[in-house]
Parts: sequence; structure tokens; C-alpha cells
Amino acid sequence: MFGDIFNAQFVASSIRVAIPLALAGLGGVFSERSGVINIGLEGMILSGAFTAVAVTNFTQNPWAGVLGAILVGILLGLIHAVTCITFKANQIVSGVAINLFASGITVFFCWLLFNETQIMVKTSLPIWGLPLPSIGEGSTFARNIIVMFAHYSPLVYLTIIIFILAHLILFKTPFGLRLRSVGEYPQAADTMGVNIIKMRYMAVMTSGALAGLAGSFLSLEQAHFFVKEMSGGRGFIALAAMIFGKWTPLGTAGAALLFGVGEALAMRLQGVLAIPVQFIHMVPYLLAIFVLVSAVGRATPPAADGIPYEKEIG
Repeated sequence: MFGDIFNAQFVASSIRVAIPLALAGLGGVFSERSGVINIGLEGMILSGAFTAVAVTNFTQNPWAGVLGAILVGILLGLIHAVTCITFKANQIVSGVAINLFASGITVFFCWLLFNETQIMVKTSLPIWGLPLPSIGEGSTFARNIIVMFAHYSPLVYLTIIIFILAHLILFKTPFGLRLRSVGEYPQAADTMGVNIIKMRYMAVMTSGALAGLAGSFLSLEQAHFFVKEMSGGRGFIALAAMIFGKWTPLGTAGAALLFGVGEALAMRLQGVLAIPVQFIHMVPYLLAIFVLVSAVGRATPPAADGIPYEKEIG
């Protein structure tokens, strides 16, 4: 039974499940590194998932669906930024409002455009077949892993590139230094000539773009359909991954992969163990709770996280 669960397909499933969590979590990293809490990741993922399927079905071009999901995410990020940065509203309330708005508006447009609440994807993204190295006489598991990585969706490779670039941008460039300074000590950053408002706007809109991209992967590649509330708490799990990853891109990716393993395990255990399926579905969420409890006292958020910036006059 052990070999039937933990095999190459289990690894592939874990990675696919982890991609939306990792992208949304990275969005949270950018937003909170600038000092803005983005609880609205859940709604941005849901909106991106719907937009990706709707645009793909209308245009017969899945790349147009991905672009549409990113643009919708940016729009919701802009709304969150205007509310929290310009008008200095409560960031948690704004994020919750975005989640509620997305929950209702996606169902409304499903009925308006398709007369149903579940939409199947008519055109999928291509699978990129990368050249395989010489495998030799290695184990079957290793052979399957190599074959698996050679036939992934382009969004998987794009995600890997995004995380590498995000790490370099945040920790190896002047822009990243300014962004982190805005989230740690905005008063000092302001005296050095950093535009606090502009940096926070850029970070929150980037957060929305990444959450929208996460939603497009969820609907186009992972599920191949859209159904109401299909985000299923992934935005909040992504926030848990961000916290466990200590607000770093690579740490967030590792935590998202851990959650991906948990969800893939839950799917694999269905029908294998004599346990009610409702308890098996609890595995990813119990894992998120365990991770957050274990991170208490160890993960320190940016000092100005969630605090609106008031420019000192004098």
C-alpha cells in the first residue's frame, strides 16, 4: 500500500497542488514586505480562476485566459491598494470585502454568461515536451520523475522562473531593498527619498497579479473547470505558507510544497483507508493549523506590516 501512495504520480500531484498556493503566497510576500496585509488573496484566486476559464472559452486561447486572470488580479489589487493606502481603511476589512465580492460576482457572471455555475474548459494549455536526458538503468521511480518533469504545463516552469526572479529582486536589487525598507521602517525610507505610496501600490498590485495567475493555474490546469467557491480556502493556506516561509520567496515555495504534499496525500488516502472522507479532507487544513502553531514566536513579520503610513509634517 505504501508504494501505491508514495510514487512518482504522488510527487507530480503534490507539485501541481502546490503551484497555486506558492504563487498566491508569493503575492502575499510582496504585499506584506511593503507593509500591506492582503487577506483578499482568496478572492483574487477565485476571480482569476473564473476569468481564466471565461476568457479561454470565449477566445479559444488559454494564454488569453491566463492574461485575463492576471489583469483581474491586478484590478482587485488596485482596489485594495486604493482602499488601504490612499484612504487608509482597515486592511483586514478591505481584504474580507474583496473575498465576499469575488464570491458573489463570480457566481453572478457564471449565470449571466453561461447559465450555469460550473464551466468546463474548452481549450487547455499545451504540454511542453522537454528533451529527456539519458536515463540509463536507474530505478523506475527516478525514471518516472524525469519523465514527469519533461511533460509539465508551461505554467509550472513559469512559476519556477518567477520564484527565482522574486528572490533576486527582493534580496539582490536596489528595488528590493527599498521595498523591504518600506515595510520595515517607512519613516526612514521616506527621508531617503523613497516614494512610500508608489512602492506599496506596486507591491499590492503585484500581489494581485500573482494571485490571479494562481487562479488561472487552478482552473485551467489543476481542475480544468470553474465552479463556485473552487478556491476552497487556498488564499488563507497561502498566507500560512508565507508566514511559515518567513516572508521569503524560497521559504514560501517550500511551505507551499509541504501543503501540496498534505493535500495530495488526502486525495490518495480516499478509498484506501477505512476513514470517513470528511476526515481525510481535513488533512491540508489541519496541516496549516499545525504549521501556524509551530511558527508562533519564530516568524517575525515586517515591522510596519498592516500599519498605514502617515507622513510626518514638520
